Amino acid sequence: MSILDKIEKYEILDLIRISIEEDLCGYGDVTTKFLISPENRSGAYIICKEKEGAVLSGIDVIGYILEEICTEVDYKKLKEDSSKINEFDIICTIYGKTQELLAAERICLNFLQHMTGIATCTHKFVEIASEYNVKVADTRKTKPGLRKLEKYAVFCGGGFNHRFGLFDGILIKDNHVIAAGGVKNAVEAIRNRIPHQLKIEVEVRDLNELDEAIESRVDIIMLDNMDIETIKASVKKIRQTLSDSCLIEVSGGITLNNLKEICKTGIDIISAGAITHSALSADFSLEFKE
Repeated sequence: MSILDKIEKYEILDLIRISIEEDLCGYGDVTTKFLISPENRSGAYIICKEKEGAVLSGIDVIGYILEEICTEVDYKKLKEDSSKINEFDIICTIYGKTQELLAAERICLNFLQHMTGIATCTHKFVEIASEYNVKVADTRKTKPGLRKLEKYAVFCGGGFNHRFGLFDGILIKDNHVIAAGGVKNAVEAIRNRIPHQLKIEVEVRDLNELDEAIESRVDIIMLDNMDIETIKASVKKIRQTLSDSCLIEVSGGITLNNLKEICKTGIDIISAGAITHSALSADFSLEFKE
């Protein structure tokens, strides 16, 4: 699968150009300019340094960065996004003008390390959750401007994308409930105004709000920041009243340490902000051939 199946190329290029301006600021790499002839050419490769391996994401972004910076470049991918890679795997080779490769080095690695870190973290969640037929979804807790790339990285790791923004799904959250005067009022107001084919998801914080959501017969109930016993009680109540017609999602405070216990409760989905906001960058290095 190509990144272009999920994100328009111009959106990726906009982010790349911001990053280039941030690092080169119209002046270029002044150190390299004083050291290396403009005519000098070099071969290089990017190698994985993660001791436990990783799930790759961002390989196509490297190509787009090189296209933007390099006047001539030969870029060959040796691995594809979503593939599992091991320590010391070479994921791509590059040949071009030395000055331009040095200017592109950190920008390429920043995108690659960040996206692969998210894909790898997501995959760890998916490995556990899939044993219980539970889907792993992301959230809107993303770095400003990077949401689409981060959500693509989640996809590479085997996760599912929740809403891309406030515009593409109905999710009644706690502050909506407070402002509307309760879950039932909020659901009724929404249902009277949206097309019949749109699903309604409601976030509930306790069993009282859960009862209102069940009575309102919403399509998806999100159990937010509940302890494990309250999750179990909520799942039992939903299954007894709405059967499988209502999807059950759990969110809030989900980690690799408590994920298995949460998945055992019979839920359908977990949405975890940690897979984007707390994923550690993967370790890669761009090395010149001697």
